[in-house]
Amino acid sequence: MSRSTDPSTEQLKQAMDKSMNLVRSEMGDAEFKRFSDLIQTELGIKMPPSKKVLLQSRFQKRLRALGMSGYKEYCDYVFSEAGREQERMHLIDVVTTNTTHFFREPKHWDIMNNIVLPELWSRGVGRSSALRIWSAGCSSGEEPYTLGMVLHEWGASRQGFDFTILATDISQKILAEAKRAVYSMDKVEDVPMQYKKKYMLKSKDKQLVKMDACLRNKVSFQRLNFMEDFRLQNSQNIIFCRNVVIYFDRSTQEVLFNKFCNNLQPGGYLFIGHSESLSGMTLPIRQVAPTVFQRL
Repeated sequence: MSRSTDPSTEQLKQAMDKSMNLVRSEMGDAEFKRFSDLIQTELGIKMPPSKKVLLQSRFQKRLRALGMSGYKEYCDYVFSEAGREQERMHLIDVVTTNTTHFFREPKHWDIMNNIVLPELWSRGVGRSSALRIWSAGCSSGEEPYTLGMVLHEWGASRQGFDFTILATDISQKILAEAKRAVYSMDKVEDVPMQYKKKYMLKSKDKQLVKMDACLRNKVSFQRLNFMEDFRLQNSQNIIFCRNVVIYFDRSTQEVLFNKFCNNLQPGGYLFIGHSESLSGMTLPIRQVAPTVFQRL
């Protein structure tokens, strides 16, 4: 009498075989072009043919999660009505890069404390009305919470100082992570010890920290796609958009920085990443320090 194969074992074997076949499969040129055109149109991110292998590897997890046999099937789904409603946000999460850390680019914080904040304060910003600052492309929240710590410290010796922070990103998944405001200890290594003690709460096992409520209450998170014709509810006094547009082509960058200027008050400040440049762009700004500009 022959023994029948355990159904669960057989299903596992089939799933493993399917997964191995998927790993060995390749994305066709037609599918890659459809994906790259979509990514550049909707996200502004350049996706040249040299990125095909990268895109292929990033999509594999989604194909496995959906139980799909190959990239053509996934492509057809993404461009279907159901895919537009249910999969596009997952695709955005897979494609976008979220690299950040606390107190990134230290010179910017010196410029904030010694030039930008004193100049705005002298004009009554933060006193007669709250200082408004926007972290554009906030990723998992390290930048807006760093801003919160810097502004809290600066305002501690200035009676009546007040501020609000708007933090935006295109990824709903990364925004949810930022709102949690929970980080592993290795993520906060660059935070000065006095700030850790004052603004971070340790978990019982001391493996995680949570940002204090005094910071969380100052930051509002919102999803925003730079490719849309957006207009913020309030113009900003300071905008941080650092190492976000490096994935865009030059013409898209100029359009985007003009959008930022349209949402920045005259006399307000724009901070960009040290790997970025506004050289040759027609913008209503003047440079006040490397990668720091003031709205005219």
